[in-house]
Amino acid sequence: MRKVMSKSKSAPVGVIGKVLRILELLDHSPYGLQLKDIAAMTGINKSTAHRFLSHLEAESYLFRDAAGTYMLGTRLARLGSGASFQGTLCRTCRPILENLRSVTGETVNLAMLEGTKIVYLDVLESQQTFKYVSPVGMRRPAHRTSLGKAILANLPDAQQKEEVISSIEATPDDGQKAINVSRFRKELLNICELGFALDDEESAIGARCVGAAIFDAEGKVVGGISISGPIVRLTKGRLPFFSAEVCKAAREISWRLGNRVRKGEKSIGLTTAEPSKQSPSAKLSRSVRQSKSNAYL
Repeated sequence: MRKVMSKSKSAPVGVIGKVLRILELLDHSPYGLQLKDIAAMTGINKSTAHRFLSHLEAESYLFRDAAGTYMLGTRLARLGSGASFQGTLCRTCRPILENLRSVTGETVNLAMLEGTKIVYLDVLESQQTFKYVSPVGMRRPAHRTSLGKAILANLPDAQQKEEVISSIEATPDDGQKAINVSRFRKELLNICELGFALDDEESAIGARCVGAAIFDAEGKVVGGISISGPIVRLTKGRLPFFSAEVCKAAREISWRLGNRVRKGEKSIGLTTAEPSKQSPSAKLSRSVRQSKSNAYL
């Protein structure tokens, strides 16, 4: 009886020890490892390692890319420091951002909300000579960027959202036109319905940006991505193309972060709006008009 009890107690410890070996190995492998390498380097049987990895991936503690490379997931990184989470988020997003830049030919950005401003975590510059680029680490008022608007529109914390909105009137506009708070609130509702946000020369004259929010496994907004460029290339006529691509990329990133959205489902955040009977083109036109009216009142 004593022998049986000893085995029952030691078995879970053995499992935990193996899982910890895997996590520690991946923590020292920022570019990730394949299953065969993990099994070889930890000394764990390949089928056992695969079972552990699959479970950790399903719970968003790890993520696996298209090549089968395992890396630490953002859910695990959140248990550590904020800097660790940001680094993991950047690594998770990078392949998708590179593809988005390749498809659109424009600069793509990754950012998070800090206080009332967004901070750029990663920026992949367009190969075009004439481009619009925000340096990594730069901060901009959230209400004047497509990234900030997309994040703000999907914030589940009403108090946090109000803090950002109340900062609009208190923020110096550096010569830019004032934003109407009432119309801005309506614009946020429109963003939830559309799934993307528009910065129509609000950050800089001559530049246009299209952004979408990204969500974690719990459905909470953790940041946003955007496409930015000069209005001569990001024309109103091409906005359906750019908005579709940025939304597609945002959904793919959110999936990697553990946000398991049903196929074809538009909204991936906690905040959703009632579906509109308007056509997609009519919705897009309304979004452009709303953004313009806010920027140039």
